[in-house]
Amino acid sequence: MASYQTPAFRRILSTSSRALRASNQRRWAQVHDVRFLATTQQPRAIVDKYREKLDRKAREEGLSSIDELKAAYANKIDDLKKQEIAKLASLRAEATPQQEPTPPPSPSSTPGPAPSTTETTSTSSTSPSESAPSASQRKKPAASGVKPLAEILDLPKARELPEKELTAIWRLRHASNPNSLCAVIPAATYAAMEATARRNPAFVLPVPREGQGAEIHFLQWVFDDVETKTASVLFTQLAEFKARGEFAQPHTTITHHADLAEGSASGLVLMQGQLVDGRGASVEDARWLVMCLQRFYGGWDGDVAGEPDAERLRRGLERRRLLEWFTNADPNFSVEKLLEETERMG
Repeated sequence: MASYQTPAFRRILSTSSRALRASNQRRWAQVHDVRFLATTQQPRAIVDKYREKLDRKAREEGLSSIDELKAAYANKIDDLKKQEIAKLASLRAEATPQQEPTPPPSPSSTPGPAPSTTETTSTSSTSPSESAPSASQRKKPAASGVKPLAEILDLPKARELPEKELTAIWRLRHASNPNSLCAVIPAATYAAMEATARRNPAFVLPVPREGQGAEIHFLQWVFDDVETKTASVLFTQLAEFKARGEFAQPHTTITHHADLAEGSASGLVLMQGQLVDGRGASVEDARWLVMCLQRFYGGWDGDVAGEPDAERLRRGLERRRLLEWFTNADPNFSVEKLLEETERMG
C-alpha cells in the first residue's frame, strides 16, 4: 500500500483552512469556520503528547527521527490495514444469506424425466452465485482476507452471461443486506479509474450535511495484484484518520473484481462493499462517497444528461486536477474548490 505523506497532508489542510476563512460569502460559509476547522486542523496536541515517547522509541530502535520510525514500521502498519479489510470481508460473508443444501433423492423415489437439451435454461438454474466452485476452483483464503471472485461466483458460467443477466444476479445477491453496496462498471470505465488510482492512491471527499455544511472523509486505494486480483477502497472519517493515522478504522470498504472485464460476454467489473455500523457514516453517505469516487477517478465523465460535451470535459479535467494537486501537495488544492466541484454533482 502506498504510504501517505504526512507533511503534504499538513500543508494541504492548512491551505484549505485559510481558503475557507476567506470565502464567507459562499453557500456553506455559515458553517465552514465551525465544521472544517474542527475537522481539518492538525492535531498538534496529540502529536506533542506522544512526541517524547515516539522519540524514545526511535532511539531504542537505533533510529534518528519519528519519520524513520514510521518508515521502519510501514510493513506492520500495512498488515494491520489488510486485517481491517479482512474483518469487513468477513462481515460481508456473514451477511450473505446461505442456501439450504438440496437433500439427495431417496433411493425409493422415481427419477423424473431428463430435461430437454433444447430447453432454454432459466436464470435461477444457471445463477453463478448458486453454484459451488469445484474442488479445483477452491483456494486457500487470501492473506488480505478478501475473497477472490471465483469463491463468490461460478466464473465459467458467469463469463457466458450477458450484461443484463449478470447485473441482475449481482444486485440480487446483495439486496437482502441493508449495509451492502454493489455496482457493475464497464471495463473501459474501470480501466480509466484504476490507472488514475495508481497515480493518486489517496484523496479526500466531502459529504454534505443539510444545515451543517459538509464533513470530510479520507479514502485510500489498496491493490492486491497477486492473490485476489482486486482493488479495494477504504473510506474513513478525516477526524478519525487524523487522530489515529494509519491505524484508523474505515467505516466503509468497497472491492472491485476485474475477473470478467475481459474474455466474458459482459465485459464488466463487479464492485461490492460493506458499511460498518457505529463508525459515523450511513449507507446514504457511503453511496454518495462511491459516486464521488467514480466521478473524480474518471468514471461517468460522459454520462451527465443535458451537459454540453465541452463543459463535461472541462469538469472532468477540473476533477483530475484536484486529484493531482492533492497528491502533489500543490497549494492550488483547497477544500473550497473541492466543495464547488461536488456541489455541481449534487
